[in-house]
Amino acid sequence: MKRVVITGLGAVTPIGNSVQEYWNSLINGVSGAAPITRFDTTHFKTKFACEVKNFDAQHIFEKNEIRKYDLFTQYALHATDEAIKNANINFENLNKNRIGVIWGCGDGGISTFEEQFGEYKLGNGSPRFSPFFIPKRIVNIASGVISIKYGLR
Repeated sequence: MKRVVITGLGAVTPIGNSVQEYWNSLINGVSGAAPITRFDTTHFKTKFACEVKNFDAQHIFEKNEIRKYDLFTQYALHATDEAIKNANINFENLNKNRIGVIWGCGDGGISTFEEQFGEYKLGNGSPRFSPFFIPKRIVNIASGVISIKYGLR
């Protein structure tokens, strides 16, 4: 039998963008529910959700990474970076061929999908999409980007 061990924690949540922020919010009874800010809710009955708040990618990633990665991948990278630091893992001392990445997600870059088709709809009808459209959209891109960043195979 092979064992898997959780060695570090990272978090990007509606009540905190680090494990410490998340924990403090939990013990203080902070709710993640708030008015929706990511889109216009005028025609929707529901006006609140548990969105991730105060996530500033510009303070975390290089400009080219922000352009290349959908928001869900940025969340995944940020939480992973925190977990690796929390675990004090030095990949240089480990066999990277024996380390894998499993990242679960229900859907890929939905914000990229919405943005690209919004531009298409409002544009002149020319089907022009970003070359990053598919890579930002696919659901397994987060685990791929994490693997590439840390050289895991």
